[in-house]
Amino acid sequence: MTDAPLTTIIGRLAPTPSGYLHLGNAVNFVLTWLLVRQAGGVLHLRIDDLDRARLRRPYLENIFRVINWLGLDYDHGPGGPDDFLKHHSQLLHLPEYNQALRRLAQQPGLVYGSRRSRTAVASAAPAALATPGVAWRVRVPASTTIGWEDGWQQVLPVPLAAEMPDFIIRKKDGVAAYQLASVLDDLRLGTTLIVRGLDLRPSTAAQLWLAAQLPETSAFSDQRIRFFHHTLLTDAAGHKLSKSTQAASDAGVLTQLASPRPVYQHVAHLLGLPPEAGESLTALLTALPA
Repeated sequence: MTDAPLTTIIGRLAPTPSGYLHLGNAVNFVLTWLLVRQAGGVLHLRIDDLDRARLRRPYLENIFRVINWLGLDYDHGPGGPDDFLKHHSQLLHLPEYNQALRRLAQQPGLVYGSRRSRTAVASAAPAALATPGVAWRVRVPASTTIGWEDGWQQVLPVPLAAEMPDFIIRKKDGVAAYQLASVLDDLRLGTTLIVRGLDLRPSTAAQLWLAAQLPETSAFSDQRIRFFHHTLLTDAAGHKLSKSTQAASDAGVLTQLASPRPVYQHVAHLLGLPPEAGESLTALLTALPA
């Protein structure tokens, strides 16, 4: 865990190298950077690369190119793709993830093995955890609703059992899934500020609930972390922007915009700042209310 004082604001950029970063990713980066820099905090670059099937070298390189193009800096993290793969990959933390998985599996009735997809969970017969090729799921009680005081959305109650029933904590390949790995990574970094899109509210709820299941991860759910969920950017058809639905010819925001100025303008609009605040990073930072 970081040695920064508890009063220090600690944020992170946490992209996945599973596609080229789009406008929404760039806006999220700038929003995170602004909040951390306004508070005089510490910013980490944390790249989530456990999804090895979708990882591509060009996607990894694109992360660093977009950060540089936006004019953003960060205080800790990899300096480039090779440094990341050698010194910062999530694969280096597999023992930590596996230890938490074992601890969760020791909780009576909490974890079970499953061969089925999310849509078939209700009718799936549980399998033994030691069965090869099964995912591990956690039992989310039917009445579970998670709420928190959001920095931009006030209280955001999420009916977790309805929106993310019995979510996966270990994939069929035996590797920790996103929800658990993200909690452990944020605890290791000492994260106190997380900026996400509104579509990730269920993930936030899942992580808060999951962290509360173990004493060693409960700090994630004890109100120490401040969440800021922002509205989403959409394409011309009204669909949210997503790397997973990119066309083969879509190389992301770097090929779509001649400069980062439209990104700054979107940020200014989301924050309710005057249009002139979207002219530059400096203008955005100056226009933020104290």
